[in-house]
Amino acid sequence: MVCCRTLEFPAKYFNVRRPVVNRVRKQVKCKDDIQRNIATEEIAVAILDTGIGRHPDFGKRILTFVDFVNGRQASYDDSGHGTHVAGCVGGNGYASHGLYKGIAPACRLCVGKVLDQNGEGCVESMHRGLEWVLNNYARYQIRVLNVSLGIGSNGEMEHMEGLVELLDAAWEEGIVVVCAAGNNGPREGTISPLGCSRRVITVGCHEGGYFGARRDLCENYSGRGARSMLYRKPDVVAPGTDILSCNVRWKGNDRIGYRNAYTRKSGTSMATPVVSGAAALLLQKYPYMNNDQVKRKMIYSAYDMGDSWNKQGWGMLDIEKMCME
Repeated sequence: MVCCRTLEFPAKYFNVRRPVVNRVRKQVKCKDDIQRNIATEEIAVAILDTGIGRHPDFGKRILTFVDFVNGRQASYDDSGHGTHVAGCVGGNGYASHGLYKGIAPACRLCVGKVLDQNGEGCVESMHRGLEWVLNNYARYQIRVLNVSLGIGSNGEMEHMEGLVELLDAAWEEGIVVVCAAGNNGPREGTISPLGCSRRVITVGCHEGGYFGARRDLCENYSGRGARSMLYRKPDVVAPGTDILSCNVRWKGNDRIGYRNAYTRKSGTSMATPVVSGAAALLLQKYPYMNNDQVKRKMIYSAYDMGDSWNKQGWGMLDIEKMCME
């Protein structure tokens, strides 16, 4: 059995006591005025991960939850990874008075649990999750699919050809498919096999100098493309180190406030939903844009940081430029 796995490094749980800058939104130039006068009610993002908790930042925007691991009906997340990823995509910052919101805070969420409490799963669960998306995208108006997980290795490609075909099929149906580059870098040719598809948007990590020369930066282990490839991988990069997002183990309520509502995680798992949220935001503004147009708009507006193409792809996500007329 070939296993799926989450692509993140250990979380650091903490209670936010004083305001700090939501630096990811600042780095990718996701300004609040971009979201004004945008029709949002019909855009949904599908997330295949460890599930999703009932965090206050999601409100009533979780359209559906399907458990491909344990078959439970009510939404849950026994790992915390999926909840964090969902917060990066579309948390609205309710528990922090809007401070720690995701990229597309008004989008709706469709979540499939394909990984267990350890962030691991099997090909069969992922296969059923992708088939579910293909069978239900029209029903829920799913326009974006986020895949923040890895599976096997490049040496096991024969086991995942079916999954890659399903990802390509989702793209054929008009869904913007966003996959993590993986955390197996910095060697050349270490892109996660699911992110090697030419069609999907593959996301690597890059901090753009924000943390200086720290050795534990996500960009230092983000998956790299192979120079022999005929196309650039990753396609774009986004911040992935110490990303603040929703903590499934939060406590509190509106009356007494919220404790431990947010946590930090690092990895390409965190960079990927930043890009998925950007795709959702663009489709909220231009709902008739197709997925090929979204990808072109995204990569051609990315900021070239002068790094090697197999590390940065086309460059750092730039939402302000991407959403311009």
